[in-house]
Order: sequence, then C-alpha cells, then structure tokens
Amino acid sequence: MNYKGEYHYRTGSTKQLLQGSALTNFLLRKTGKNWDSVPLENVSVEDLDKESFDIFHREAIRSGRVSKDDLKLSNMELLEKLNLLDGTLMKRAAVLLFHRNPEKWITGSFVKIGFFETDADLRYQDEVHGSLMIQADRVIDLLYTKYLTAEISYDNITRIEHYPFPKDAIREAIFNALIHQDFSVGVPVQISVYKDKLYISNDCVFPEDWTADTLMQKHRSLPHNPDIAYTFYRAGFIESWGRGIEKICTLCREYGIPEPEYTLHRNDIMMLFKTRVPVNVPVNVPVNVPVNVPVNQRQKQILLSIKENPRITALQLSQKLVVTDKTIKRDLQYLKVNKIIEHVGPDKTGHWEVKE
Repeated sequence: MNYKGEYHYRTGSTKQLLQGSALTNFLLRKTGKNWDSVPLENVSVEDLDKESFDIFHREAIRSGRVSKDDLKLSNMELLEKLNLLDGTLMKRAAVLLFHRNPEKWITGSFVKIGFFETDADLRYQDEVHGSLMIQADRVIDLLYTKYLTAEISYDNITRIEHYPFPKDAIREAIFNALIHQDFSVGVPVQISVYKDKLYISNDCVFPEDWTADTLMQKHRSLPHNPDIAYTFYRAGFIESWGRGIEKICTLCREYGIPEPEYTLHRNDIMMLFKTRVPVNVPVNVPVNVPVNVPVNQRQKQILLSIKENPRITALQLSQKLVVTDKTIKRDLQYLKVNKIIEHVGPDKTGHWEVKE
C-alpha cells in the first residue's frame, strides 16, 4: 500500500490497482472476512426492531426454509442461528437486516425511488428507510401502488390489472440489488421509473473479469454480502444458487417484455427493464364497438388481426402482439362477453367473426 491509500497487486501478468471501497473489501477478504461480517460495538439485541423480526418470521413461515423450532428461538438465538453474531457482538449484517435505523452506523443504507418524465425532469420521489427487512417488504408495494400504472381489462365482471413489468421479476431484481450492494460507498440503491422503462442501480464489487455477458450465463452464487444473502434466502426472498438473473429473464419472457439489459461500470451495475413495444393501430382503419364498451389498444389490434385472418389462433395473436397467451385469452373472453366478436364452429377448426 502506498501513501495515497492505494494498493497494487499482480494476478498473473496483470498489475491491478485497488483504492477506496474496492481496497477495503480486498483487505477484509485477506483476513477471511466480508464487509457485512465485521462486528459493530455499542449496539445490542435490545436495540433491534420488533417489526423487522416479525417480517422475517412471516416470510420464513411462508417459504418453509426455517423450522418451527427455530422460529420459537429468542431474537439473540435466532441471530446466532443465522450466523449474524461475532462472539457477543452483532455483525454489520445484523444491524442492516434488523435495526430500525441502520443509517446511524451505515450511511446511505436505504432505497431511493424517483419518477422521471424525461432524464432531466424528475416529477416526484420517495425514500424507503429502515432495516433491510422493512425495505424488502415495502419497496415493491410502493412501486406498484404509486409509480407504475396498470392497464385495466375485464374478465366478465372481474377487473384485471396488467402492469408494465412482472412483479416477481422486479422483486427479484430489487432483492439482488440489496444483497449485492456495496454499503461502504454510502450511496443508496436507486430506482428510476419512466412511463416505458425502469432502472435499478446499485454500487457493487464484481469478481475480476466479470462482464455483462458473465451475468447472463450460468455462474456460481457469489454474493458481496453473504451474511445478508443467507438471511434473505432463509426468509424465502431469494434463491441460493446464482439463479436470480436467469429467473428474472424467464419471468420477463413469459410476461411478453424484453429481457432486462445490464450495464456494468467499474463500481456499480444498472439494470434496465423495458415495456413491450406497443402495437400502433392505424387511425384510418375503423374498429366499430358498442359505445359503452371500453376497448384498449391491444384489443383493437386483436380485432384488426381477426378481420385480416378470421382463423388466427390465440398463440399467433400472442406472438404478433408480443404478450402472453394468458393475456390474449383474457382479451378474447372480454370481447366475446361484450358481443364484439364471436367464435363460429369447433375450437380447432372454426373461425372468428367481428360483429358490426
């Protein structure tokens, strides 16, 4: 190490320069510790938050990854079981996971959300503070109640809300951001929401030579904060074998939107979710429906597709409109119930008719 607080070391023939948080994490690993396993003084189990433990118990029961006997343990015994103690001291992970105000020790340990009209036009924002248990519990609800607008359709009299992004994929991405976050930097996890896209970014420390392509391939589970990751796993928040990105991509494909795009910088990662490409209905093509029946853009495109090809199938429609088969079936049922279309003949060999 030199007087500038830098450290040079060689890997093969390559000389690496480490400084700042990367240097801190490197030196910790040399001692056999990770950043989240460092013990903290002047904090006790009595300082931890009851609601945070309640959230862990609720989710652990739901996931079945904690035995009933373990859930009867005292908070101190549970921390020991989760490997969150270093002797009699609590690790940083314990404070982040279960303290009501972890920012007292760890600056920037919260989530920041903003809605942008354009990159330069921030309309409104929120910050979600508290333990990681509370953040994991509340960020998703806030996104889907305040920041994301659902497309409304009906199945008979049942109201169906279709959000631009699959909730399970966004949840997995946010949980991944929390467990891989480099909290030593002091910068919060940030979520930027637009009408047609959503960014999730967090500071992190990647293994050497990792690229965006590495993330998209099968890889071993290597969380930056293994103690936090283990508790999230036991609560049922995440999988344990590095399948998070694979799961996110699968959920996006099934939902009919593109797989997320990853941008890796030296000390952070940004994940971009995009909505499906909207299908434009030509304005000069009439689509006659009863005036009291609301029809959205996708349903109008279904009607035009049926007029072009009365024998078109639900699968062909889903491929053409880049949405799931379930979504198309809901739309077809809605159009049938409202007597806008009718299916004539057997299911496999019949055809559709648009009522004028």
